[in-house]
Amino acid sequence: MKFTRVLSLMAVMALSPAAIAATDANNAEAQALKQKLSSTLDVDVTSIKMSSIPGLYEALTNRGVLYISQDGTRLIHGTIYDLDNGMKNLTEAAMAGPRLKMLKKLEDKMLVYKAKNQKYVVTVFTDISCGYCRKLHSEMAEYNDLGITVRYLAFPRAGVPSATADEMEAVWCSADPLKAMTDAKAGKPVKDADCDAKIKEQYELGVAFGINGTPAIILEDGSLIPGYQPPKQLLKVLESTETKSESAAKS
Repeated sequence: MKFTRVLSLMAVMALSPAAIAATDANNAEAQALKQKLSSTLDVDVTSIKMSSIPGLYEALTNRGVLYISQDGTRLIHGTIYDLDNGMKNLTEAAMAGPRLKMLKKLEDKMLVYKAKNQKYVVTVFTDISCGYCRKLHSEMAEYNDLGITVRYLAFPRAGVPSATADEMEAVWCSADPLKAMTDAKAGKPVKDADCDAKIKEQYELGVAFGINGTPAIILEDGSLIPGYQPPKQLLKVLESTETKSESAAKS
């Protein structure tokens, strides 16, 4: 028997009946809160766990992060910051990992503008009628020249169904969707086309990520940057994020 396995067995044996009962109670409590959120708010709860604030649970839902009191009587929809850790956004940090897993489900629906010398990959929720989305797209060559690959997902701000959602489906279903996106963002008409573009699923994913405007940029670590970022500024953000990740891995 391996030493690490022996330690694991000893740890389990060391748990008192009271500790085990408390764990079971917490699990039952979390499940009850999950059910209450689902039935009361009609939301899909992906996961629920105790937050960094005692007595407050953190639930990841299809409408973003929600906080619910341990007794199930109070609900908070907002952002929690860590005052002792450089105002770290704890709500955003809670979403980073789940975002990456959820993005994988729609990778085959992304419109990808790949950099020849790829250093970074960002996923941008975009709307063809959004002014700053159009500005970002007009600078695509510069993003790519800096080694930034841009992957698009659809986020029609008017929701689904809507005229914009229909136009974006035409882009995604075009014979040449990358060119169709460029045409659409230049205000040119795109020929109607139908396919399984999953525009509704893309939009709903953005809502689950807490996105309420475009462009919204998801970095490789799952963090979200709301709004337009000029190419060189985005590169600085990506380089800084990479450095922080490397430092965290070493510590």
